[in-house]
Amino acid sequence: MEIHDYAFVKAAQLISHADALLITAGAGMGVDSGLADFRGRQGFWKSYPALQASGIVFEEMATPRHFRTRPELAWGFYGHRLNLYRRMQPHGGFHILREIAARLNHDAFVFTSNVDGHFQKTGFPEGRVVECHGSIHYLQCLNNCNQNVWSAEGFEPEVDDENCLLLNKPPSCPQCGGLARPNILMFEDLDWIETRSMIQRMRLNTWLWNAANPIVVEIGAGSSLPVVRQFSERQRAPLIRINPFESELPRSTKHVSLPFGALNALSILKMALEDIHFFDRRP
Repeated sequence: MEIHDYAFVKAAQLISHADALLITAGAGMGVDSGLADFRGRQGFWKSYPALQASGIVFEEMATPRHFRTRPELAWGFYGHRLNLYRRMQPHGGFHILREIAARLNHDAFVFTSNVDGHFQKTGFPEGRVVECHGSIHYLQCLNNCNQNVWSAEGFEPEVDDENCLLLNKPPSCPQCGGLARPNILMFEDLDWIETRSMIQRMRLNTWLWNAANPIVVEIGAGSSLPVVRQFSERQRAPLIRINPFESELPRSTKHVSLPFGALNALSILKMALEDIHFFDRRP
């Protein structure tokens, strides 16, 4: 048996002794669904070649500034992402996590920096997800005329993908009539309305209070924006870190490192759980 085999066996045993599953996820969680994680400029420009000609990088594009200066470009970028996230189906790893959660007394809660809504799309209840950077499926007023956040469901972006430009009318604020933007925490963003995210965190705190023996499964969370990694490490619980590039862990015998991609690791973990008849039990 190789060292990784022991790691998966240990991870399965830790899960089998838990009563609650806390899933913490970064951009790497969506890679197996076909989503880019924008690792480096070339990765970003591969997805948005029109921005390469202007030398615009992700950190520059993902700011509220362009909504004021070039709204057709800003909504070309975010409109393309909205269409993509709506169209893309979450990979099988999401469903494996749902299967695991269904066998635990307190089910699961998700803490993610991803804005794609794919956990809800897989069947995780809206009330069991924290989107710490907001969601592309919700809008807010660009001028912050109020603290309201509303669904983007009625907005269907028509995007010239080749030039990254919105072709149809952008969404507007129902109160002041001004331009609307995604309810996402961007770079250099002083106007993000965090009310929805704060309510989600309050629900998570209540859930954690009732969980006696939670297990943290962190997936695809990098150190360049370490919000998810730091949140995982603050929990007083065993941590299973799934990351093909940055799988290092704080020193502790109760943690497990799995240096694999999300779908691969979760598929092997499922087999390890099947070997100990985890899925035969009832919560």
